[in-house]
Amino acid sequence: MGESMTMLKGTNVPVAASAVRVELGWRTAPGAPDVDASALLLVSGKVRSDADFVFYNQPVHGSGAVRHEGKRTVADGVVDALTVDLARVEPGIERIVLAASADGGSFGQVTGLYVRIMDLSNGAEVARFDSADATVETAFILGELYRRQAAWKFRAVGQGYGSGLEGLATDFGISVDRPQRPQQPTRVDLPPPPPPPPAAPAWQPPRPPAAALPQPPVPPVPPAAPPVPPSPQPVRLSKVTLTKDAPSVSLAKQGGTSGAMRVNLNWEVRKQFTGWTGKLGRAVANHADLDLDLCALYELTDGRKGVVQALGNAFGALAQPPYIHLDGDDRTGAVATGENLTVNLDHKDKFHRVLIFVTIYEGARSFADLHATVTLQPQHGAPIDFSLDECTVPSTVCALALITNEGGELTVRREARYLVPERGVSPQRTVDYAYGWGMNWTPGRK
Repeated sequence: MGESMTMLKGTNVPVAASAVRVELGWRTAPGAPDVDASALLLVSGKVRSDADFVFYNQPVHGSGAVRHEGKRTVADGVVDALTVDLARVEPGIERIVLAASADGGSFGQVTGLYVRIMDLSNGAEVARFDSADATVETAFILGELYRRQAAWKFRAVGQGYGSGLEGLATDFGISVDRPQRPQQPTRVDLPPPPPPPPAAPAWQPPRPPAAALPQPPVPPVPPAAPPVPPSPQPVRLSKVTLTKDAPSVSLAKQGGTSGAMRVNLNWEVRKQFTGWTGKLGRAVANHADLDLDLCALYELTDGRKGVVQALGNAFGALAQPPYIHLDGDDRTGAVATGENLTVNLDHKDKFHRVLIFVTIYEGARSFADLHATVTLQPQHGAPIDFSLDECTVPSTVCALALITNEGGELTVRREARYLVPERGVSPQRTVDYAYGWGMNWTPGRK
């Protein structure tokens, strides 16, 4: 593996790789804000449309060339990653801006911020830029990939913004959905007096019968105007990250009161040999048989209980009880697919509680080697995400999130709780016992 290059602001380096992984990393510290990576694909300094913005709420570019892969915890902090398939970037795209935004503070509170470019084929580091002079900025352009004479280069930029991700995005032509503020109550005045009754019409001479009047020619009916295409929806930047200190959020307060809510689990594997393992899908030789299962225990307000899981083909249903459906069984952990289930929020009043959990079906003895991220994406609300902590126990089942009905509103609580099954006890029974579901279990297969 070649030597890495630590760059100074304004310098550039050739990128010979056909596809790269962009890692934005920082050290975690009490009170420090969370950081998010994003990318903007530019033509003449602007995006062509809002679709050229790749970030946590819009993780895949339409061309498939740029993907937001998500966060993982590493030994010295957190990494948020993007992948860029340079060979698939559309010919008209001249630059890909690589940005960072601080959620809940400024970059002066973030230590060890860096961006590095790695060859996706072998994990070799192509370039690295460390940002060390931030103060009040809430967004940063750390670097950019750009074309020069049919070849790609990376430039270290280090330009800060005080207006956050919204200011950075709008500078490049993105239209941002700004949440409307509730209107302030106005002064109460007496209602205006009713209008006077209309005056009696003045007398007019009687008109001759209608048949005696000359009939004007009927004008031709003009053709109907073509329908006006709907305006594109602006980009929504809001999100919620659940932590140990702030583990709960009301779906109603985030706008998630109806429609479908997608629950996604994605994961990465820790380095286990010399070189970079990459996504699980790229580490076939090491984890070809790894199989994680996303599941849900449910209890409805009418007392019915059950489980939604791939085991036993209990995939559930959206239009009828339990109003939860498992989309499929994925073995890659990729952010764009991963394990997904959907909750029908149109029937939110039917839920008493729902526990989202994950089991290791085969391929690993515990979660110790995995870094997983959970995202709950309501159709009409802000996404809710959190990462799992480091697993230090021989756990094969992890309770992820508990959704409860509190006064007619659904609340999501981060659990991130690793459970260790007793000898001879299944993962499903283990999570049932831990949360007092009280179900009868029988062996099943998928």
